[in-house]
Amino acid sequence: MAEDHTHVQEFFAARAADWDRKFPDDGPAYAAAVAELGLAHGDAVLDAGCGTGRALMPLRAAVGPEGTVLGADLTPEMLAEAVRAGRDRYAALLRTDVARLPLRTGSVDVVFGAGLISHLPRPAENLRELARITRPGGRLALFHPIGRAALAARQGRRITDDDLRAQPMLRPLLASAGWRLTSYADEDERYLAVAVRED
Repeated sequence: MAEDHTHVQEFFAARAADWDRKFPDDGPAYAAAVAELGLAHGDAVLDAGCGTGRALMPLRAAVGPEGTVLGADLTPEMLAEAVRAGRDRYAALLRTDVARLPLRTGSVDVVFGAGLISHLPRPAENLRELARITRPGGRLALFHPIGRAALAARQGRRITDDDLRAQPMLRPLLASAGWRLTSYADEDERYLAVAVRED
């Protein structure tokens, strides 16, 4: 395991057992974000950094029984909570680093990443790996159930100019990794940036 992921794993391991209880009302926001992606029955989708698997049920509903849903997370405690909640029936769960995914090049149609980008130790490199496993024309959805300002307020901090989720920072970062930003919403009730995998 990469040394620079240790703090991320420790952060989530310590919070896994209470994660869903701490954020009990996020389900509708996840379902609404998945609905906006226009997934088709039979699509293959990866929930990168799936945590306790809150996106897995709506992702499964969107791609149907003939689709493929994978949930990947680095933290075994978060995956254990996903299993405890029964969300493993909607997806195959993988304990893996999103920096080195055990997936074939071009094997997924959509990557969904809830709260992912702020926890990537090498964002450009990590986003390139997500591009590698996504087919040309496939999509990346970077999501959070509340927007940047609401999240900063919840955490008792201010938004800074170097926030990777800010559109002026995110657009060139994605472009450097093979993605083209196509839509961007940063509202109190949600954050959703969607990018397309360039050829």
